Amino acid sequence: MITKFAKIATLFIVFLIIAGASAYLTLTFIIKSEETVIVPDLVGKDVVTALEQLTDLQLNTKVNGSEYSRQFPKNHVTYQEPAPGSEIKKDRDIRIIISKGPKNILMPNLISLSERQARMIMEENGISQGRLTHTYFNAVEKDHIIMQVPSAGTMITRGTSADLLVSMGPRPIAYKMPELAGLSLDNAVVMIENTNLAVGEIRSYFDKHKPRNIIIRQEPPAGYRVPENSPVSLVINRNSAKTTGAHLHHPLYGSLLQHRVKNGFLKKRIRVELESEDGAADIFDDYIKPGEEIWVLVPRDQDARAFIFEDDNLVNTLMYEAWLGFQSAENR
Repeated sequence: MITKFAKIATLFIVFLIIAGASAYLTLTFIIKSEETVIVPDLVGKDVVTALEQLTDLQLNTKVNGSEYSRQFPKNHVTYQEPAPGSEIKKDRDIRIIISKGPKNILMPNLISLSERQARMIMEENGISQGRLTHTYFNAVEKDHIIMQVPSAGTMITRGTSADLLVSMGPRPIAYKMPELAGLSLDNAVVMIENTNLAVGEIRSYFDKHKPRNIIIRQEPPAGYRVPENSPVSLVINRNSAKTTGAHLHHPLYGSLLQHRVKNGFLKKRIRVELESEDGAADIFDDYIKPGEEIWVLVPRDQDARAFIFEDDNLVNTLMYEAWLGFQSAENR
């Protein structure tokens, strides 16, 4: 009886040991399977796809560098460690190397592309910026590529520099600058307008050896070819006015506003602001020597007010009436 009971107890103990071992192994396998993952094959895949796969598996991506490769396109994985199929714990690093594409490439065609597009393509292909030259060219739109060196289709090495010739658009119409010296101010203004140029800054300077009230200097000089609507600066031979805010009225083009800078030692910033129904705008802004005069042509098309500033301080206000010219605001 005792022997039979001992056998039953022994079998029960063996059963418990086997059941416990089985449960332990099963639990260990489950826990282990939750803590480990199988490394996927990343070689040949683009970087974004590889990163997404590793993130889903709770693995870290570590880029160990890049290399030129004929086999794999740019930004694709060329090497990984650990190898595909390896079983590793989560949160471990997967080291990869990324392709820079083939070292030797065909020079892309940049002609007729915008300068911005050409720069983007060059950057994508590892081509550095060489000499950049601009010229007028009728057949190619402004800021687009006319010519490139190396030419399209040439086999080059990444890192090679490319020279670009960029279009400035059609060459602007140019006019020969007329001789204005010796003319009266009225005649000089008419000649400037007839040559499709614009009246720029007008100053006065007195030379006792030359007739009064004639043009004694001009910029650009006579004979130069200048683009259409270029401003022409004039110097008229006359004494500086003793009062500021004087003007000359021109029946065809408007009025010439004159302002004399007070005597002193330093240049002053002179700014003339014209206010009309269309809004306010600066018609003159420059640094002028003490004692010098400026002359500014104001169109005759509408009434306006002119504010004269010296170093941002308002020194005079003039009322301008179309066809009548300037009048002092104090006299209105």
